[in-house]
Amino acid sequence: MATIGFIGLGNMGAPMAANLVKAGQQVTGFDLLTGRAEALATNGGRAAASAADAAAAGEIVITMLPAGPDVRSVYLGDGGVLARARKGALLIDCSTIDVETARAVAAAAADARFDMLDAPVSGGVVGAETASLTIMVGGNVEAFERGRPILSAMGRTIVYAGPSGNGQAAKICNNMILGASMIAVCEAFSLAERLGLAAQTLFDISARSSGQCWALTSYCPVPGPVPASPANRDYVAGFTAAMMLKDLRLAQQAAGASAAATPLGSVAADLYQLFVDEGMGGLDFSGIYRFIRNPAASVGEIGHPHAVTPAATTPAPRAAPPRRAAPARSR
Repeated sequence: MATIGFIGLGNMGAPMAANLVKAGQQVTGFDLLTGRAEALATNGGRAAASAADAAAAGEIVITMLPAGPDVRSVYLGDGGVLARARKGALLIDCSTIDVETARAVAAAAADARFDMLDAPVSGGVVGAETASLTIMVGGNVEAFERGRPILSAMGRTIVYAGPSGNGQAAKICNNMILGASMIAVCEAFSLAERLGLAAQTLFDISARSSGQCWALTSYCPVPGPVPASPANRDYVAGFTAAMMLKDLRLAQQAAGASAAATPLGSVAADLYQLFVDEGMGGLDFSGIYRFIRNPAASVGEIGHPHAVTPAATTPAPRAAPPRRAAPARSR
């Protein structure tokens, strides 16, 4: 049995921590919101009074936090994980954050003689609840092998992506593909409707030809063809549009920092920004189909063929936030 400190018991962190308890691990958890750590305790875990106490509670420390600044604060701040973790503890950050922060925090951990893995997850709340997440891992091989049994209690597919930061790189590249392909699928169904081609007919053809992709065959954004897709539940979220926007913006930040040309990724981010700005961030990301179908002016501004040039540039990387000590927010 491993002893684990778990910081961040939100929509993703809580079921992940619960699965560790089910696997027989001793988990001590903390979250800023009252009641979340106590809920873990009622299910066989233990509640910590602070993030610092959770960090000191285990031979492994896992964090699931909303953004890069939170990760910097929780790990690098006064009384943070690096200051309070046990000697030789393995640190695993499962947050989805920018690559720069992941690598900076991992370097600081190495300086403090800790092994650290960046291990963002894919699969949404359902994947977290059913321990079927895909987990993309960056860090040294020895740390990965040490952490694999713990990660396997939370996910079904555990993939080693290379050195520190590569887990985050894999996550944002994958989700840029997903976001752009979902928009393309939505546009195709919208066009088919205008041309008098039934959605089921287009699905039957494209699902068996060169247009086939996961966004079409597993997560079709149109009600009907794929019964299990959120389109048949009024787009109740499996993975929210707001979270897709976050990942697309992280991809654009990385593209700017590395001078990579990602014009489709840039337009996808802008389109999801419009969708979220309309108050739709809580819907499933496939719900952008309804936005694309709507001939509103806001859609036309970005969807018009002359509105966005193919050479759309990526934004410059944002400056790293200053080191600060603040309590942990959960994801």
